[in-house]
Amino acid sequence: MRDLPALLARWLPDGRAEGREWTARNPRRSDRSPGSFRVNLRTGRWADFATGDKGGDPVSLAAYLHGLRQAEAAWRLAEMLGVRV
Repeated sequence: MRDLPALLARWLPDGRAEGREWTARNPRRSDRSPGSFRVNLRTGRWADFATGDKGGDPVSLAAYLHGLRQAEAAWRLAEMLGVRV
């Protein structure tokens, strides 16, 4: 979780921290302005309130953003963070 802000800045570079949340445009759809796509910086829970897409952790967010299955997203995230599995 400590690396979450850096991951979000990389994955959602047009976003910004607003209190306890990262607010950005959803890159998976034609989202014109930030606001409906948010990630909780403490818990990693995320949601697109315009579409109802949501998840409970950074792995599910990585899977969603990059079109991967959960296991593949977990593997790539671990590699990115230098975690041995």
